[in-house]
Amino acid sequence: MNEVTLALLLALVAFLYASVGHGGASGYIAVMTLLGFVPDMVRPTALLLNLFVSAMAFTQFARAGHFQWKLFWPFAAASIPIAVVGARIHLDTVVYKRILAVCLVFAVARLLGVFGGGDERRGSPALVVAIGLGAILGLVSGMIGIGGGILLSPLLLLFGWSTAKESAAISAAFIFVNSLAGLGGLAVSRGVDLFTAQHLLWIGAALLGGTAGAYVGAQRFSQVRLRQVLGGVLLFASIKLFFA
Repeated sequence: MNEVTLALLLALVAFLYASVGHGGASGYIAVMTLLGFVPDMVRPTALLLNLFVSAMAFTQFARAGHFQWKLFWPFAAASIPIAVVGARIHLDTVVYKRILAVCLVFAVARLLGVFGGGDERRGSPALVVAIGLGAILGLVSGMIGIGGGILLSPLLLLFGWSTAKESAAISAAFIFVNSLAGLGGLAVSRGVDLFTAQHLLWIGAALLGGTAGAYVGAQRFSQVRLRQVLGGVLLFASIKLFFA
């Protein structure tokens, strides 16, 4: 597969994920793994693209008034340092793929309504609960090489802590800080070279797709459509990763 085709695929992944406030790491991982890229390149590349796409998504959703700082910070405060630790843990390739696939299945089940509603905010988590969950999500995010939004957003919706668009805004910010922490952990433990000409092409493609997707998600889609789009994307990624 040539570079242009891969860039287009990454742009499409970025568009779909950014439309619901996600950075797209699991999608990038699926695409690159299926195309034969080695894990040592896939993991940091996915986190790098996550940074740019989640930043675009957060900007669009925050401008539309959907970001809730009081809900975001307890999760992030615990997840950031633990994500650094998680990034330094090496997983067997098969175990890595299976864990990510299972995480995606739970996210899909929630977003497609398997666990019930979630259209309205019904309350806020206790501080200790948010901090504890943030630590767990940070560890998993660091180990797998994702930002954690695919795990956080289902929790926010499941317990009625946010609406779909608030979840998108919070998840985008959560993904950004955890991706940055994960990259830091990888840089310390292994060293990474992320600004080759190849990476710059992928970043440009992801930025274009992510910017368009974030605008459409924040301004155009209904909350029901947001869940449908993300559920379909995550189901596809889960199947691909499980059988890759």
